[in-house]
This record gives sequence, structure tokens and C-alpha cells, in this order.
Amino acid sequence: MIRKHLSHGIIFAILLFLSVVFLLPILIIIINSLKFKFSITEAPFALPNSETFSGFENYISGFTQTGFGTAFFWSLFITVFSVAAIVIFTSMTAWYIVRAKTLLTTVLYYALVFSMIVPFQMVMFTMSKVANILMLDNPVGIILIYLGFGAGLATFMFSGFVKSVPKTIEEAATIDGCNTLQTYFLVVFPVLKPTTVTVAILNTMWIWNDYLLPYLIIGNDYKTIPVAVQYLKGGYGSVDMGALMAMLVLSIIPVIIFYLTSQKYIIKGVAAGAVKG
Repeated sequence: MIRKHLSHGIIFAILLFLSVVFLLPILIIIINSLKFKFSITEAPFALPNSETFSGFENYISGFTQTGFGTAFFWSLFITVFSVAAIVIFTSMTAWYIVRAKTLLTTVLYYALVFSMIVPFQMVMFTMSKVANILMLDNPVGIILIYLGFGAGLATFMFSGFVKSVPKTIEEAATIDGCNTLQTYFLVVFPVLKPTTVTVAILNTMWIWNDYLLPYLIIGNDYKTIPVAVQYLKGGYGSVDMGALMAMLVLSIIPVIIFYLTSQKYIIKGVAAGAVKG
């Protein structure tokens, strides 16, 4: 009994330590976003006091310098429609792959799985050139590119979950007069909710925080938040640390809210989608 309590105490202490390690950088960013930029350099870990507290000056300055409102709109537009495209098209692909079971679907499945192990750096220059030729270097075109990069993992997870969906409910829908699309959207897709939310969370965090792909594809014409924040860096390496910290706080708030409202599905979805079958 004592050994059991001791082991639980050790596990709790380890988890508490890891929680502090992961949350401390976020806390430091929030603290420094409320301090003058020179105070941040001198004492980055100190709490703001009457001399170093800047109020919301950093937020106003950063918002103006980066054009944060426009950048937020483009980040939101690209993220929402990219995640929606990934969820809808990869779930339909996974359903077809699992139910059809032909040589073509087998090859397609393994091609998508193989795409997960190809480093982005290996294809980024070729991809940016092809995107320019095909006129995909705009907010709508980059959605198709994100769909391509996100298809591998999403299809893999959906395929694992679809295997656990009884075919009898699909057969019953067919008997009731549903066509293929009605069967999928009215019967199959609602059942995929745990994996759908998991895929949505993972891709939202990836696309919202992605810097390299928007920078290479759409550049300065349609700056997303990660790209806009980089413009706080001035000449000779000077950085307005106060405004930078403030913009980082504003950029992480939406994804944190989204994660907290949906996180109860993530473990269930990962277990169901990655282990079954």
C-alpha cells in the first residue's frame, strides 16, 4: 500500500515538473509583454513593477507595426479552409480506401503514408517553383498545398477509425434510399467525430503557427501572423522585444482556446485512429 502511494507520488511529481517546464515559457512571454523592451533585456525573468510595467503599450505598438489585424484575417482564412479541406477530403479518401480494398486503393494508401516521412526541406524549393507556375502563390492556392502536406497523417488516422465502423449501418442507409454521398455525410462522417476533432486540432496548431510555407509561397503580399511578427526585427539585428512578446501572446490565444475546447477528443481520436486495424 505504501509502495503504491509512493509510486503515485513520484508520478505526480514528475508530471507536475513537466507541466511547469512546458508552461513556464508561455508565462515568461506574458510577463515580458507587459514590460518595457529595455527591461526585458536587463531582467527577462523578473515580474513587472512600477518602473518596468508598460501597460498595453507593447500591444498597441506591435499591432500597428505588424498590421496584426490583416495578418490575423489571412491566418484565420487559410487555417479554417485548409483544416476543413483536410478533414473532408481525407476522411472521404480513407473511407473509400478501407471499403473498396483494391490494388489502386492499397497503392494510394501506402503512397500517402510514405509522404509523411518525406522532409519538407527536401521539396520546398521545387514546390515553391511549381506553386508559382501553377499560380498557387495566393491564399486560395496555399490551401491546396496544405491539403497535400496534411493528407498523409490525416488519411492514416481516418483509415484506422473507419475499420471500426460497422458496415451494417452503411448497408441500412443504402436500403433506406441513401446514395453514396448521403451515406457518407449522414451516417459515416458523424461517427468519425473523435478522429475528426483530433485531425482538426493537430492541423490547426500546425497551420496557424507555420512560418516557412506561407513565407515561401505567398510572401509579403498576404502576410500571416508568423510572417508579420518577423517584421518587428529591425536593422542590424535589433528587435522590439516588448512588441514581439505582445504579438506572440495574441497569436497563441486563439489556438489555445480552440485546443482547450476540443482537447477531450484528442487522446480518444489518436488511440482509435492510429491503433485499430
